[in-house]
Amino acid sequence: MRLPRRLRHGEEATLVEHLDELRSRLIVCIVALVAGTIVAFVFQDRILDWLSQPLPENRQHLLTLGVAEPFITTFKVSLWVGLGLAFPVVLWQLWSFLAPAIGEGTQRVVAGFVVFASGLLVAGVAFAYYIVLPKALSFLTHYNDEFFNIQIRASDYYSFVLLVLVGVGVVFELPIFVLALVRLGIVTPSRLRRTRRVGYFIVAIVAVLLPGIDPVTTALEAIPLFVLYEGSIWLAVLCDRRWHRSSDLASATE
Repeated sequence: MRLPRRLRHGEEATLVEHLDELRSRLIVCIVALVAGTIVAFVFQDRILDWLSQPLPENRQHLLTLGVAEPFITTFKVSLWVGLGLAFPVVLWQLWSFLAPAIGEGTQRVVAGFVVFASGLLVAGVAFAYYIVLPKALSFLTHYNDEFFNIQIRASDYYSFVLLVLVGVGVVFELPIFVLALVRLGIVTPSRLRRTRRVGYFIVAIVAVLLPGIDPVTTALEAIPLFVLYEGSIWLAVLCDRRWHRSSDLASATE
């Protein structure tokens, strides 16, 4: 099967050709997911060890309760990691399918946003792994340990860790979300500055809804959200001024 060809901006194609391109790109995404999962399953020992590192040293021997649970848990983790490995391919296929409908100038802007969003995602995952998880797990696994025989089930632990990593990584995209609202004209930088308190309240609710019900995890997740929100406001101010200058220049040259 040949890789799908990316159409040029403004290039015409029939409905059948679009559907055929979509089918080909979906197949590429599925192949990438399967390949990523296989690679993750091959390196399962290293991945499971890496995910277990945030646990306190005396809590790193995880518990399984069923005959098939070790294999099923390992496969689920491999599938999630495979999805992460395949994500750049999926994103590229999605972009290649939609890009022909967007002007070349706008394509460069979108490409810049994608690079910025990718950096924020990596920063969010790193923050969750190195800051949030060690503190949260130390608190949770030692809470009232004089009363409880604390044993950690492997499937529950890995689900918790992956949810925290993904959740914090996604909420680090807050500046992209704010900039998109400003660019679409839904909100303005001046309005964002006037309604800071409402924004902080919404950010606090988001932090509470993120994975991790304990106060330590919630606090550690909320702090960067407040910083990101404040930074998003000032970034929106700068970008809005630049967008207005660009539109004024374009109008003057017409």
